[in-house]
Amino acid sequence: MRAYYTPEQIRNAEAPLLNSLANGVLMRRAAYGLATVVAAELTARTGGVAGRRVTILVGTGDNGGDGLWAGAYLRRRGVSVSALLLDPERAHADGLEALRSSGGRVVTQCGPADVVIDAIVGISGRGPLRPDAAAVVAQITAPIVSVDVPSGVDAETGAAPGPAVTADVTVTFGARKPVHVLAVPRCGRIELIDIGLTLSAPAMASFEPADVGNVWPIPTASDDKYSQGVVGILAGSATFPGAALLSVGAAVAATSGMVRYVGSAGAEVVSHYPEVVAAPNLDAAGRVQSWVVGPGFGTDEPSAEIVRRVLESDLPVVVDADALTILAGNAQWVTGRTAPTLLTPHAGEFARLTGSDPGPDRVGAVRDLAARWGVTVLLKGRATIIADADGTTFVSDAGGSAASTAGSGDVLSGILGALLASGMSPSTAAACGAKVHALAAASAAHGSGGEFAAPVSASPLCASISDAIRTVRSLTDGSK
Repeated sequence: MRAYYTPEQIRNAEAPLLNSLANGVLMRRAAYGLATVVAAELTARTGGVAGRRVTILVGTGDNGGDGLWAGAYLRRRGVSVSALLLDPERAHADGLEALRSSGGRVVTQCGPADVVIDAIVGISGRGPLRPDAAAVVAQITAPIVSVDVPSGVDAETGAAPGPAVTADVTVTFGARKPVHVLAVPRCGRIELIDIGLTLSAPAMASFEPADVGNVWPIPTASDDKYSQGVVGILAGSATFPGAALLSVGAAVAATSGMVRYVGSAGAEVVSHYPEVVAAPNLDAAGRVQSWVVGPGFGTDEPSAEIVRRVLESDLPVVVDADALTILAGNAQWVTGRTAPTLLTPHAGEFARLTGSDPGPDRVGAVRDLAARWGVTVLLKGRATIIADADGTTFVSDAGGSAASTAGSGDVLSGILGALLASGMSPSTAAACGAKVHALAAASAAHGSGGEFAAPVSASPLCASISDAIRTVRSLTDGSK
């Protein structure tokens, strides 16, 4: 898995090194790595290093020092380096001396450059860029390499409350920070420089495609349709029969076990998926190992009664869409459950559940809801946040917005229900399901190896689930 550490965790890990190393060694180690990435970026973009132009936007403190020392190393490789000091009186003294000694120049405006280094604000910074810095950044047309975090973007939450840098590359030291997965569009490509930190347990993690492939349920020689998990889908209505088709179709694609459908769209479901067993009501459903309830389900009194009955069971339940609206006024139905409960709201549904939107600290908001209600919460978005009641947190960056389409959430709910039925824990199911869902959307958008993406709807996304599973399975270590 890929791990992410808070600024406080990084500072705590740096402390023993700072105490054991000579003054400035750790900064120069980081700066050398930064200079190496910038040189590679110059080569990739311009075909060389010597004679190229780099401008450093220098803030105060250690972040500015990293940039200045990197400039000194780039001068040794023949780069023309200029430093724009945004607060000259507070610029890092040793770094500035190193740059000047190497032949670097201090300038008063950001002129033409092949690459600009953003060394304005580091991981301790809070809030947007100040007006003078924002004015400088707004004029930049060259590629930007940010030092540790794009300035103006919060290192812990990924929020950008005002003017901020949008980087092409972000070079981070020691470990990735939450911003590097929560605000990928702001960070660009992430380059990690090892500076010798010894790290504890991360604040959050992401499943990589190979991690997903290694745990995805695949039938063994001794399995039958029941042992692989039977998922029950309570979805759809006369108004929204398509929600049933999407959720059921996703469950069928995600599992080799069995799917049972309960609801008014039984005829439509079976006509599309003859392998599904349909029942008109909950009493006739038969045995399942997990439930999905809510997509296109309605919020009237009969629907609420079904949601209550499902949540009274001792089975894992995925609560989505209309069932979340019902649950907003009936939190007691889940707060006392001992079986796994996975809530899958988007931001609007989250606000209905809690009385307020997630705000800039989406991770904190999701953790708070999960802890108070004793459930697992998956908050949908470009960066999907998943938290267990004990604070365990996963983040899944979709890599794009192909899945931002009507019915996409219905597809995700079917995938998640199938994974829960297989016996997977709710947070692992959520992390794996979100990753495969995003890959399926990307696969549908790009087609058969197409160079350019096209808009997609939920139906081709659903049809691409098997391709996405094959992709993650192809990356496994061969243990399954």
